[in-house]
Amino acid sequence: MHAYISTNDNEILLGAAHILDCCGCSVSRVSELSSDLHFEEGSYFCLSAKEILANGGEAAFIHNAKSFKPRKIIIVDEDASFFAVDRSLGGRLVNVSLPKCEVSAETSASLVADMILQEHTVYSCGSFKSANTLSLVKRVASKEVTLLINGPTGTGKEVLSRYVHANSARKENGFIAVNCAAIPENMLEAMLFGHEKGAFTGASAANQGIFRAANNGTLLLDEISEMPLNLQAKILRVLQERVITPLGGSKEISVDVRVIATTNRDMLREIRAGKFREDLFYRLNVFPISTMGLSERTEDIIPIAMALLRKHGVHENMDFILSNCAAKKLKAHSWPGNVRELENVIQRALVLNDGPIIDADSIFLQTEEITNPEVSTEEFLLSKVS
Repeated sequence: MHAYISTNDNEILLGAAHILDCCGCSVSRVSELSSDLHFEEGSYFCLSAKEILANGGEAAFIHNAKSFKPRKIIIVDEDASFFAVDRSLGGRLVNVSLPKCEVSAETSASLVADMILQEHTVYSCGSFKSANTLSLVKRVASKEVTLLINGPTGTGKEVLSRYVHANSARKENGFIAVNCAAIPENMLEAMLFGHEKGAFTGASAANQGIFRAANNGTLLLDEISEMPLNLQAKILRVLQERVITPLGGSKEISVDVRVIATTNRDMLREIRAGKFREDLFYRLNVFPISTMGLSERTEDIIPIAMALLRKHGVHENMDFILSNCAAKKLKAHSWPGNVRELENVIQRALVLNDGPIIDADSIFLQTEEITNPEVSTEEFLLSKVS
C-alpha cells in the first residue's frame, strides 16, 4: 500500500500523512504536481481542491491520472461551508468537503487517512508510541516466531494479532481466534485438538479441531492465562513437537500453525501463584509485545474514533465526522475501558445524533453517570431522545 500526499503546507493533508506513517503505510509527500513525476501503479492520492484547480481542474487531473491507474483519488476541500463526502467512478474518486469552523484539522486528517486505511488490516493510531509498536510488530510478523501480547483489557490485542497475520507469509491462509476464558474447560480441549467419533457422550461425528482448521495459518489463543493447567501442558507439547492427538484418537497429526497468545495478567505473578506453567510461558514469550491503555496514547483517540464511526455507520447511508467540541470531549476523558469503551461511546453517539456531524451532546461518557448517581444510564439516554 502506497499513498502520495500532496501536502503543500496543508494542515489536514500533513496530518493525514502523519497518521498513515504511524499506521505503517508507505507515504510519499509531494510538494507540487508536475508532468515529470512518476507514480506507482495502484496507489492512493490525496490532494487539496485548491491544488487541483490550480493545475487545470478535476477533469484534467483525472485524465492525466489514468496513465498510472490509481486505486483511489481523494480531493479535499478544507474551506467548505458544510460536511459532505461524494464518491464517483465506482468509489475511486472521493471528494471531501470539510467545514473548518466546525471540524478540527486533526479530525479531518483522521477521516482522510481512514479512507485509505479502511481497505487494509490496520491498527489505527496517530501517536509515535503506537507507531513504534507497529514498526516492531511488522518486523516480527515476517519471522516465524511465537508472540505473547500483554496489555490491559480493551487495548486492541486481537486487532494487533490480525495485523501480525496480515503482514506475514501466512496471510493467504486462515486466522482463527479462540477465547480461552469464554469456553468451558471440558469443551476447550476438544475444540482445540478435535475429537474422534464417540470420544465422549454426544460426539456423534469426528471434528478436526481448531489447530487443524488453522493449519498453515495463525491461531490466536486469547486470554491464555485463563487456560486450565492440565491443558497448558498439552499446548506446550504442540508448540514443541508440532503435533496433536485428537480426543479418542491414538495417532499423532502434524500441524503447521503460528501461535499468538494474549493476556491482560502479570504472567510472572501468575507463575509464582501456581496458576500458569513457567515452561509454557517461556515457550510463548519468544517475542513479547505490550499494548498501552488509551490514556497513555491520546493521539490515537481521534484516528480510532473515526475508524469506529466508519465501521459502525456503514449501514446509515451517510458518512460521519466528529465536531470540534465532540473531539475535545473524547480527548479529555480518561478511558478506563480503553478502545472497547470508546467503541461503546461511538455506537451510542450514532444512535443519539441527528445528521453526519457528531456533536458533543451525543457523546455520553460513563463519568457523567458517576457525577450524577441519581440518574441511571437508561434515564440519561432517554433524556437525549425524548
